[in-house]
Amino acid sequence: QVQLVESGGGLVQAGGSLRLSCAASRSIFSISVMGWYRQSPGKQRELVATMSSGGDTNYADPVKGRFTVSRDNRKNTVYLQMNSLKPEYTAIYYCNARSMASSYWGQGTQVTVSS
Repeated sequence: QVQLVESGGGLVQAGGSLRLSCAASRSIFSISVMGWYRQSPGKQRELVATMSSGGDTNYADPVKGRFTVSRDNRKNTVYLQMNSLKPEYTAIYYCNARSMASSYWGQGTQVTVSS
């Protein structure tokens, strides 16, 4: 089991930046993939970015070049640096930790981008 707690969301103007953090309750060293998803009202949850334990990253096309995912295994924390934010990025952002047979979610943090 691992509990995930997101932080760093908030209200920001279009073009601004935010940095989300996801703190895990235990070591993430052995967790295969950690990442971020988001869900806007009326839409399904969608991939934003992930990072494997080996450092491989995967980004959704709309955020490529704008967002950067990173993980600090010493701090058991995953980050999402979001730059050049757009109003359509407004959503609840969720942290996810995935291993061979398990997947864990945080409760999410709201990101609102005003135009």
